[in-house]
Parts: sequence; C-alpha cells; structure tokens
Amino acid sequence: MTSFRQIDANRRNAQLSTGPVTEEGKRRSRQNAVRHGLTAETVIDALEDAEDYAAFEMAVTADYDAQSAVERELVLRLASLLWRLRRATAIESGLFKIQARHLLDFRQRRLAHRKRQNIIDNICQDAAGTEDTRQTEDEANASLDIGSRSTMETAHHSDDLTRSFVRLANLPTYPLDRLSRYEATLWRQACQILFTLRCLSQSRPWKRFRLR
Repeated sequence: MTSFRQIDANRRNAQLSTGPVTEEGKRRSRQNAVRHGLTAETVIDALEDAEDYAAFEMAVTADYDAQSAVERELVLRLASLLWRLRRATAIESGLFKIQARHLLDFRQRRLAHRKRQNIIDNICQDAAGTEDTRQTEDEANASLDIGSRSTMETAHHSDDLTRSFVRLANLPTYPLDRLSRYEATLWRQACQILFTLRCLSQSRPWKRFRLR
C-alpha cells in the first residue's frame, strides 16, 4: 500500500512535471499527440482514414498550449469527441441519401408501370380499331407526361427532403432520434472538457504567483 509520504512525494514531483517550456519542446509534444493519441479507439479502420484523423488531432492540439499530462489528455479527448461529432453529421447525411434513393426507385417503378399500362391501352385500342381515339389519347398522355415531369421536377427539389425526414422520423428504429441523442451526448462531453481546459488555463497565473 502506498504510504502518505509516497503520496506527498508524488504530488511534489507532479508539480515539477508541467510539460515542455521551450517552443521546440512544445512542438514535439504536439507531434506526440499524433503518435500516442486516441486514434486506435476513435478511428474505424474499415470506414475512416487514420491519417485524416491524425491531421485533425494535430490541428486541435495545436490550438491548446497543454502544460500538464492532464491537459494533454483532455485535449486529445476533445479531438476524439469532435471527430465523432463530424461522423454523426456524415451519418445524418447518409441516412437522407439512402432515403432519397428509395424515393427515386419508387418513382422509377411507378413510371415503368405507367409506360406498361400505356402500351397495353394502345394495343387494346388498335385491336378495337379506334385509331382516332388512340391518337387523341396519345396526345393527351404526352401532354400529361410533360406536365407531370415538369411538376414533379419542381416538387422534387422542394419536397423530397421533407418526405425523407418524415419517413426517417417514422421508422420503427427511430434512427434520427437516436442519432440526435448520440450527438447531444458528444456535445455535452465536449463542452465539459472545454470548460475544464478553460479553468485549468485560468488557474495557471494564480499558481505561479503562489509559488513565488
């Protein structure tokens, strides 16, 4: 069991280990973040690029002048959380793309059904010998198709996103709701780390003044 003297000695030693002081040392410590960060725990190898995450992690750590092991760990954790928030945004976009493909497939099947029905109608009209009626029907269908395509193209851009959202929101698994809660959890953790880093940064001058 660790004695009280050992604990006190460890605390004194920890106060001396405040991280690199020179600019060269700080630069090297930022490089250490890339080598010893949370890459293995954060990056999904089959779907994401570890080098992209390393560059992202380096950019985040460069914004903070970590002076202790605790601060460096918090900054690395912040980078991991921000990366997962970016992933959540990509997942949301992916959900809408999948739903958009479903809508496109549905419209293509409906259009193919209409074409087959028109062919059947034309064959029946030819068999009945009603050429004039068939010509009139064809002209009406052509104008209807043109009008329908124009209306559908206009409606696609304005309504498809809403339809996709409604369909996703009504799925039995509630993917958007779950994703929203997941994202809110990540944001809450990121805000806690940002608050802690700010408190640690503000306490540094007070500590230096007290040591004098």
